[in-house]
Amino acid sequence: MTWDWQVFLNDDGSGRTYLQWMFDAWGWTLSVAGASWVIAMLCGALIGTLRTLPNSPWLVRFANAWVELFRNVPLLVQIFIWYFVVPKIFPAMKDLPSFILVVFALGFFTSARIAEQVRAGVQALPRGQRYAGMAMGFTTLQTYRYVILPMAFRIIIPPLTSESMNLLKNSSVAFAVSIAELTMFAMQAQEETSRGIEIYLAVTALYAVSAFAVNRVMAFVEKKVQIPGFVVAGSTGGGH
Repeated sequence: MTWDWQVFLNDDGSGRTYLQWMFDAWGWTLSVAGASWVIAMLCGALIGTLRTLPNSPWLVRFANAWVELFRNVPLLVQIFIWYFVVPKIFPAMKDLPSFILVVFALGFFTSARIAEQVRAGVQALPRGQRYAGMAMGFTTLQTYRYVILPMAFRIIIPPLTSESMNLLKNSSVAFAVSIAELTMFAMQAQEETSRGIEIYLAVTALYAVSAFAVNRVMAFVEKKVQIPGFVVAGSTGGGH
């Protein structure tokens, strides 16, 4: 078997090299993952918090339904629903680019998993945290904002790291609706060049580098915000 890494310097037929095409695709992968992460964190934090509200049964039921819906339907099916079904129901969405639809699908899918982690983090706190906020005269909203959530998010950084890395890898399903990300590049470039080993090894390396970067960023955040004397099992930092 011979290696031909020069394939990345060949023209892909559009005036750019395969190397340029691959880095363009990497940019799309990071864009899909980054935008989806923002939606996942915002929705996941909100839904997870709603699941723990006292004396709010309807909000709790809504949040539980959200989690069960988006967690139990396969991601690829959700992407197809957003791409083929939702624009039929809401014609105004027909003009939205597939990038936006994939971001919504991936973001909502991941939000259900993050919501579970937020709920677990809140419920892991001693009840005294909530009572302390109430004793200071805080409303429920203020208690969550200033007391409960800051502590809960410190606790759940390790599982959030795993979810962030999973989201990056799950962005590969965007190829199914013609997003020109890394997986689509690998499939098309392999067909055009017949150099599957080199193409897929390079793409695998970019996924690995991206996931490692996410891990290190989250480990840095964990180290900066960790509670002194509080050790979380499974920490990303590796030093506990």
